Amino acid sequence: MRIDILSVVPRVLDSYFGESILQRAQQKGLAEVVVHDIREYSTDKHRRVDDYAFGGGAGMVMQIEPIDRLITKLKGERSYDEVIYMSPDGELLDQPLANRMSRLRNLIILCGHYKGVDERVREHLITREISIGNFVLSGGELPAAVLSDALIRLLPGVLSDETSALSDSFQDGLVAPPVYTRPADYKGWGIPEVLLSGHEARIDAWRYEQAIQRTRERRPDLPGPAQEGVDSFGEG
Repeated sequence: MRIDILSVVPRVLDSYFGESILQRAQQKGLAEVVVHDIREYSTDKHRRVDDYAFGGGAGMVMQIEPIDRLITKLKGERSYDEVIYMSPDGELLDQPLANRMSRLRNLIILCGHYKGVDERVREHLITREISIGNFVLSGGELPAAVLSDALIRLLPGVLSDETSALSDSFQDGLVAPPVYTRPADYKGWGIPEVLLSGHEARIDAWRYEQAIQRTRERRPDLPGPAQEGVDSFGEG
């Protein structure tokens, strides 16, 4: 998977993609993340990429011209499955969406800034808009990193344990159950005995029950376990 991220502050993303799982994914050749500076495609001598909004109002607006130039250049080099704009009013990123999008090959992600982008960018250049939540940030770089992380970690070979991503929160409509590690007793704080039993079936059943209980208590908005003829958490 190749992800091209378009930003006016590209260095913000350097450390995120240069560490840990995302770095190893790129070193293995499983993913490629290229961050582009939109300012390099400005014709302004001061490399400005924003201007005042027509009709007045507070805040500056990202111009269409440098964005169009950069996207056109990239599309001339390869085909893209999606050109994504990280936007508060886009479709909400969730695990099923990440699962589907992890099968794509090439993506462009545009990071917004200021008061947003010229609407013509969204009308003519963007194919999909995605939000990471009902809040506003100073720019789209963090949302772009979140989306990229959610997709790359699902690629085969990225995680050392291939089953790890399948047991993550939200994969089955539930949050993850509690987890523990050594020591088994710390300051008198123990762990559930079933986890020390070595009985795989009992442990799996305990984890599933815990996931259901935790989801009911903490995230009742989630669909819960998928059972034929039963809606969320068996209330039907």
